[in-house]
Amino acid sequence: MITNANDHASTPEPQGLDGAVGVSGPKWFVAIVNSRHEKKVAENLQQDGIRCYVATQKEMKVWKNGKRKTIDRVVIPSVVFINCTEKERRRIVGLPFIYRFMVNRSAESGTLNKPVAVIPDVQIQKLQFMLGQSDFPVNFVPSAFKIKDNVRVIRGSLKGLYGQIMENSDGTHTLTVGIELLGGASVKIDPHDVEKID
Repeated sequence: MITNANDHASTPEPQGLDGAVGVSGPKWFVAIVNSRHEKKVAENLQQDGIRCYVATQKEMKVWKNGKRKTIDRVVIPSVVFINCTEKERRRIVGLPFIYRFMVNRSAESGTLNKPVAVIPDVQIQKLQFMLGQSDFPVNFVPSAFKIKDNVRVIRGSLKGLYGQIMENSDGTHTLTVGIELLGGASVKIDPHDVEKID
């Protein structure tokens, strides 16, 4: 996964004391919800004043009868990103439509309980940019992907985005942008639109 210095969360802050000086503010947590209920959960959270984000991309749906309609396709099933404080998260986890919050299984906490996963702001911003600007469908790669050349997009609608480029067996190329602890978002790209970086 490609990361920048800004991708990483800052030094760990005191836990359990929200609202005081020096205590962590809102962070992006990963709520697990029932599949095909992501948008409804987000709607319920927003009505409660909670900032959240469902990764969707506009797509033309064509039915067998020829009817066409633009829909918002959910790219990461069963996931709603929630931006809140730890105190708010503890209240939100008790809501009936929240199954649980994702934990960081790779983190060393010193106890059997793993810390709740936090996604850096910059990675949420990259995902939103990718889904909003791409001319091709964006797919989610839920498992670790094989890293190839690190690249920067230098032209086209995704200009400025960083990620890894992979050549597929059919000769096409895919750009993958990592999302910590979840995997990555991938999209078809012309290799002429990127430049290799160290």
